[in-house]
Amino acid sequence: MTVEKHVDFDGPDDPLNPLNWPMRKRVYISGILGLSTMVVAFASSIFSAAMPSVMQIYGISREVCTLGISLYVFGFAFGPLFFGPFSEVKGRYMPLVISMFGFTIFSFATAVSKDLHSLFILRYFTGFFGSGPLTLAGASFTDMFSPEQRGIPIVMFCLMVFIGPLAAPFVGGFTVMNSSLGWRWTAYIPGILGGAVLLLLVVFLEETYQPVILARKADRLRRETGNWSLHAKHDELRLDPRSILTEYLALPLKMLVFDPIVTCMCVFASFVYGLLYLFLTAYPIIFQKIHSMNPGVGGLPYLGVIVGQLLGAVGIAATQPWILRKLKQTGGVMMPEWRLPVAIPGAVAFSAGLFWLGWSGYKQSIHWIVPTLSGLLTGFGLLTMFLPSLAYLVEARPQKAASAVAAHTFLRSVAGGVFPLFATYMFDGLGVEWACTLLGSRIRSKSRMAA
Repeated sequence: MTVEKHVDFDGPDDPLNPLNWPMRKRVYISGILGLSTMVVAFASSIFSAAMPSVMQIYGISREVCTLGISLYVFGFAFGPLFFGPFSEVKGRYMPLVISMFGFTIFSFATAVSKDLHSLFILRYFTGFFGSGPLTLAGASFTDMFSPEQRGIPIVMFCLMVFIGPLAAPFVGGFTVMNSSLGWRWTAYIPGILGGAVLLLLVVFLEETYQPVILARKADRLRRETGNWSLHAKHDELRLDPRSILTEYLALPLKMLVFDPIVTCMCVFASFVYGLLYLFLTAYPIIFQKIHSMNPGVGGLPYLGVIVGQLLGAVGIAATQPWILRKLKQTGGVMMPEWRLPVAIPGAVAFSAGLFWLGWSGYKQSIHWIVPTLSGLLTGFGLLTMFLPSLAYLVEARPQKAASAVAAHTFLRSVAGGVFPLFATYMFDGLGVEWACTLLGSRIRSKSRMAA
């Protein structure tokens, strides 16, 4: 009778373990993952600059044209239900490469689409494939960084999630204003960027998921030694169609429904993320309609939100010494709840920023710089509310981080796709000032619920 032997890392300092890779290597891989996240997030909102041209060409209303954004973000919702579980079976490398390849192909297909129906369908599939980095970057950081090192990479990841959509409107606005380019270049540009990132992933990305690394090590040792009893625990996974469907593909939804921690964090984050895409409606109304700016210049006030998020990143980084002291007290045991306190000032800042934006941006007589500066508070609040929910899930469910993040991405992307569909009606019906007031009160109530 053959006794099976489990293959593991050669001690805690094994260089094969991604936790022990040189810091420079982990940093550049993290940078590539962050760049891929920013590119796919950038593509989600650059279409907003193309909307006036698309409305004119196809004779459709703004509400119908908004589907070009919403369907893309709905792709963000359903893609993780595939890419998250896929990565826990095959590792991070293959799903990320497939994701960026599909994103690049469908971006170029969108640019050459011949009719409105194909444009919308292709936007959905671009978002579906582009969801890979949103789902897997955070899980890869869990693979490569210990709890005390993980904070800064997750901050950078969340910055990319937000900076992409906020930078896209003014880039797209100046692109559409260029008569030699036109609205189709709002799809060509993401395709070109996606192709460049795909090349970086293929050349520089390495597998970070420890179970898959050990499975490959076991396979190599079997071939080198001829000892076929060697295997890794990952080799024991059942991969028949029924198991794949019930145990892997359904896992994110199961966690979302039956895991209270996942449910609570996802509901809170979905509201915050939905507000990000609501800004894509509010800012054009305030700066292009009320202040009569052109699409390019009218997108520049988003820089205020971006600067606010950078301030939020600095604030979160400032909490790292406190977390490190807590880790020393517990002997290196990380408590996920330590990530949450920063959301409290974030909720206050975001609510204040919404009031500031609404009551300074509803009439032309108030200088445009006043509502622009409100972005310092809203940007700070967006990041410091969103990041704790994601970091908490990664810390609380490290072995199923990809599926937990997939559940997080699914629900928040549903909200991100739905919010723009009613945003125009809300701002037209209530006015900028009262719509922002309503949202500020909702943020406070959601913050109390999450607490």
